Order: sequence, then structure tokens, then C-alpha cells
Amino acid sequence: MLKAIFGLLLLAPLTLVAQGWLPMGARSNSMANSSVTLTDVWSFHHNPGAMADLEKQAFGISYENRFLLKELQSQGLVYGQPLKKGVISFGAQTYGFKTYRTNRVGLGYSMKLSEKFSAGVQLNYQNIRLTENYGSKNTVTAEVGILAKLTEKWTIGVSAFNLGRNKLADFQDDRFTTLMRLGTSYQFSKKVLVTAEAEKNVDFPLRAKAGIEYQLVEKFYLRGGFATQPIELSFGFGYKFSVFQLDFGSAYHQQLGWSPHFSFTYQHK
Repeated sequence: MLKAIFGLLLLAPLTLVAQGWLPMGARSNSMANSSVTLTDVWSFHHNPGAMADLEKQAFGISYENRFLLKELQSQGLVYGQPLKKGVISFGAQTYGFKTYRTNRVGLGYSMKLSEKFSAGVQLNYQNIRLTENYGSKNTVTAEVGILAKLTEKWTIGVSAFNLGRNKLADFQDDRFTTLMRLGTSYQFSKKVLVTAEAEKNVDFPLRAKAGIEYQLVEKFYLRGGFATQPIELSFGFGYKFSVFQLDFGSAYHQQLGWSPHFSFTYQHK
């Protein structure tokens, strides 16, 4: 138990990011989570405004093992259902282990405002539990997002998570994660997509991220990414089987090592 708590404190700058928000999906992770403009069912965890582009019912599950430590595992799921007007979505994630665990369950709605603009909102029930002695904390946070398709190839996305700065504890004015993301992507060709993003957690320095996705052959994709603060490299690949898609990858931190991830996505034909 003491060893686990010591490891948690050692990784505090990284685990604190999980106080309410974590990126999900191996496609996003393989591109350094430069994903605020990606338009798939995993947009639920990255930008609710991008969910408006979902045209068919879809479902996904995701797993990540940070630095190959069993105490730093995260699991997520997402579901999207297009309506006559707009898209309704549901998602959840859990992170950590019995000594330190965070949970988030959310419901979102997204719609197209015009041919080039879409927006989305999301409400999340969140829980953090830190050992039996310290108990747990619950709250409800909101998230908003916008996606703008400036041209057929150029897209810009913005998302903001927990702008209300919900309080976690009175000690040192500790609060749930508040995160703002501004990103862009450009489709250089049918096979090459490049993304770039600035991410600002109000408690940490600005983080820059970039990713690339290349369609090597039909239905098979190669991906890579780079992020700063801290420096992290990532790579991965994905393959589509009719209505199914499997994505694998890993991120590499200079001091802490590898973080493999996997996701499975189903989209109704």
C-alpha cells in the first residue's frame, strides 16, 4: 500500500490531469491526443461539437495502461445515436486503482448550426476516491465544443471542460480539472491528415500537440504524434473490418516509458 501511494505521489503532475478528464480511444492517443477536430464517435471525449458529424449509430470501448503500471489503467466507452436533428451521445471512463480512482459518466447533445459550423454540450457526473481514510468527492461538470469546417480540407475545433472550476477540496483550493483546447486539422489528400493543437490545463503549462494519420492501403492506417510539457512521442495503427474498427498504439515518455492503448469501435452499416 505504501509503495502504491508513493508511486502515486511521484506521478502527481501526470495523475492530477485525470481529475475529471482523460483522452480516450487509440486513434486519438496514437496522434498525441491532438484530436479536437477528429470526427468519429470518440469525439465524445475530445470535443462534443465534433459529434454532430456522426451519421450512423456507433459504439466503442477503449483501454490504456499508463507506463505499464497496473495502478494507472484507464478504461472508457462511448455511444452515439444520430437523431432527426442532432446527435445524442453517452460516455464513461474510469482511471486508477482502489487507492486512487476517478470516474466520469456523461450525456451529450450535438447539432449542426449551419453547413460549416456545429456545436455540442455535455453534462458529466464525476467522482474521485482517494483511499478509504480520505473518502470521495462527487460533482457535476459541463463541457462545450465547436467545430468549424472552413474549407473542404481545413477544420478548426474548440472545446472547454469544467469552466465552472468545480471545487474538489478546500485544502489549497484544489479543484477538478479545467481544460481548454484549440486545434486545427488539414486533409492534404485522401490519404494524409495532419492535426495540431494547443491544450491548456489551468494548473499546468500550455501543451502543444501534433499528429498525422496516413492511409497506407485501403482500410489500414498508420499514425504518429508528438506532444510537449512533458515531451511524449506516440504511434499506432488501425484497421477497418466492414462495420468494425480496431486501433492499437503506444505513447513513450522519456523518463517513465511506454503507455500501450487499444480501442474497438462498431459503427452501424
